[in-house]
Amino acid sequence: MKPKSLLDLLKTLHDKTACRVYLEGLRWQGIPKCPHCQSEKHYKLKNRGEFNGLYKCKECKKRFTVTIGTMFEGSNIPLNKWFLAIYLFLSHKKGISSIQLSKDIGITQKTAWLMLTKIRHNMNDIAVIVANKLDGVVQIDETYIGGKTKGRVWQNQGRSLKQKLPVVGLLNDEKAYAVVTPDTSGRTLKTIIYALVKSGTTVVTDGLPSYRGLSPEYNHQVVEHNKGSYVNKAGYHTNGIEGFWSQLKRGLKSTYHFVSHKYLQFYCYEFSYRYNTRGISDIDRFVQFIQSRHKQLKYHHLACT
Repeated sequence: MKPKSLLDLLKTLHDKTACRVYLEGLRWQGIPKCPHCQSEKHYKLKNRGEFNGLYKCKECKKRFTVTIGTMFEGSNIPLNKWFLAIYLFLSHKKGISSIQLSKDIGITQKTAWLMLTKIRHNMNDIAVIVANKLDGVVQIDETYIGGKTKGRVWQNQGRSLKQKLPVVGLLNDEKAYAVVTPDTSGRTLKTIIYALVKSGTTVVTDGLPSYRGLSPEYNHQVVEHNKGSYVNKAGYHTNGIEGFWSQLKRGLKSTYHFVSHKYLQFYCYEFSYRYNTRGISDIDRFVQFIQSRHKQLKYHHLACT
């Protein structure tokens, strides 16, 4: 059964057993499937006469649980705390800090930070966007996010700031995606556009010289912001992507205060995912996330990121 509110969620998924059964229903639809060989033939393994969710595959003889291959695998945090953390994180429009989450669910700040990072990692929709490229009218813009400004570097029309990282955003009527880039050169921006936007699409950008040369592949519409224009003669604008930047920057400033360059892409995943699911309720967003997000991220992988 799908919870209808936070109170209903707390009542329904009140302990780790209830959460395990709920997750099995979402992932397996009642038929356990071995993550190692995809077989549906299995044994239930009991400990002192009690079943705790451990199965053994009849085909490959390996043991498995419903958490194998998910962000929950190997975690000492019970599923009920994971589920509550995910709901709180998804329902807060500007996110939730690791300090606040640690207080809300009774864990350490370090553990809360790792949980939030794993959740953000599962918000990466790049594979879906690459497979189903953006079309329609796609607004593209770049911004700079990061440390304090210490003087300007006069290139790219004065946009590049020391200690700040460039982030390129793409947005159409359905999807938004933001990617951290090393620079805003023509080669970098065009590589991103060619990978994520369907050929023949109407692409709307500002007057940055790096976007020149898109016309043979796309219907390139330019809005000359440096001339005080915010809508071009054909009626195109970049207000949508600029609104997305406003949400991202307000969230980073008001909730997280400081984001390191190393993990900035994870926060871009977060705000893109929340923007892309803005049309559904908090409970539906929670159920959708639990049902479909199964990317595993281990702590030692973060050290190499």
